[in-house]
Amino acid sequence: MLQFGLRAFATLFIVVDPLGVAPMFVALTSEFGDAERRKILSRALAVAFSVTMFFLLGGGFLLYYLGVTVHAFAISGGILLFAASLPMLFGQRPGLQAPERHEQGTVGEDIAIFPLAIPLLSGPGTITTVLLLTNQIRGDILRLGIFAAVIVIVYLIAWWVLYAGERVMARLGAGKVHIITRVLGIVLAALAVQYILGGIAGYYASLVCGALR
Repeated sequence: MLQFGLRAFATLFIVVDPLGVAPMFVALTSEFGDAERRKILSRALAVAFSVTMFFLLGGGFLLYYLGVTVHAFAISGGILLFAASLPMLFGQRPGLQAPERHEQGTVGEDIAIFPLAIPLLSGPGTITTVLLLTNQIRGDILRLGIFAAVIVIVYLIAWWVLYAGERVMARLGAGKVHIITRVLGIVLAALAVQYILGGIAGYYASLVCGALR
């Protein structure tokens, strides 16, 4: 249980990447005061948390409805996470999460929802991670509770990091943030490869079992 909780925390924290989101949050909210910034941050985290919990509780049903096998999703999800790790290795935001320049919010649009909540804090990478880890739970209520607690902890940490983003960025400096992002990218790449290998092994095992029957 402890190993699963630590693995879930490490994977989700890397994908959400609050340190990587911090510069974007500081830039988007630079014209707001502290009170308004807290409101924007709270809305963004509430939306991101809701999206993540939806896929935690309903992800398995979604896969069943779409007719997608868990092994296929594990392989495609691993590829998706690996693609997200590559830009991080070069000190950039993952392409799966970072909005394009022409997609910046228009005047009057709630930046708490876009781009902060979606896709920065709960983008495809986060959703993929939640679905893959949910599959490993296999109906275990205790593990489900642990994973839910992990999600809460990750987003609480994200709230603190983003709120203190301006001070954190000033203390760490751009160079250290880039180093941290690249190290996290290496870890995420290794986890992604493990997902792919697990999906291939599971698919092969299912074929062997089917042939023996």
